Amino acid sequence: MTAQMNDFFRDKVVAITGGSDGIGKALVDMLLTAGAKVATCGRSSDKLYQLQVSHSGSPLHTLVADVSVEADCQRFIESTISTFGGIDILINNAGVSMRALMKEADVEVIRKVMDINFFGTVACTKAALASVIERKGTIIGVSSIAGYRGLPGRSGYSASKFAVNGWLEALRTELLDDGVNVMWVCPGFTTSNIRNAALDLTGQSHGETPMDEGKLMTAETCARHILKAIVKRKRTIVLTFTGKRTVLINRFFPKWADKLVHKFFFKNGLLVK
Repeated sequence: MTAQMNDFFRDKVVAITGGSDGIGKALVDMLLTAGAKVATCGRSSDKLYQLQVSHSGSPLHTLVADVSVEADCQRFIESTISTFGGIDILINNAGVSMRALMKEADVEVIRKVMDINFFGTVACTKAALASVIERKGTIIGVSSIAGYRGLPGRSGYSASKFAVNGWLEALRTELLDDGVNVMWVCPGFTTSNIRNAALDLTGQSHGETPMDEGKLMTAETCARHILKAIVKRKRTIVLTFTGKRTVLINRFFPKWADKLVHKFFFKNGLLVK
C-alpha cells in the first residue's frame, strides 16, 4: 500500500461481503493495515473467528450472514452502520461459481447462483445506499470476465455476472448527480476459494478445482488493483492479460471467441475446466 492509498483509506468505513476467503480476505487485511474501519460477513463462523483473532485490536466488525438471504444483507449493513456510524465504501465481493453443462444441471443451481451473486449484491447495496450517498462514497461489485463473455459449464455464473455488470452500470448512471462512484471489477482466473466452492449439476460444492493455481493472479494482487481503482474512482477494471484479451476478442471477433473459449473449456468433447 502506498502512502497515498493509506491516506485515502484511513478512518474510512468499508463494508465487504465474503471477507473470510480469497479476494475478500485480502481486501480486509490490506484495508485494516491502511487504517480503515472494516466490516465483513461470511457464512463460516469459524473463518470469521480466525479473521478476528488475526486482527485482534483492529477496528474489525464481523457477522455471520448469507447474502442470498435479504434479511441477512439488511442485518449486516445495519450492524455495520450501528458499529461505525455509516458506510463510505461497499464492496460486494461474496459470490459462488458453478461447473455443470446446462443439459445436465438443475434449474435450482442457476437460481442459487443468481440469489448469491446478483440478488445479494442488489440487497446489500439497497440497504447501504442512503449511507453511501450521504458520504458521497463508492459502491463496488466484484464481477468477472464471465460478465463480458459467457463461459460453457458456467452458464448461471455468467448470467449472474452479466446481470451484476448491467445493474451496476444502471445504478452508476442514476447516481451521477449524487457524487457516488459505482465500479465493477472483472478479474480473470484468480487464486480464490470460489472454484473450490463451485456448485455441481445438483447444487453441491465440487470441493476441488482443475485449475493450476500457480499460474493465476493472486488474491492479494487482485485486491491491490481494486484498492487503487477505488482511490482513482474508476468506472470499471478488467484484470489479467487473458481477461483483457478475452473481452477484446469477444467484442470485435465474437465467432472467433466462441471457438477459442470452446477449445479452452473442452477436451475430447468433455468439459474439463
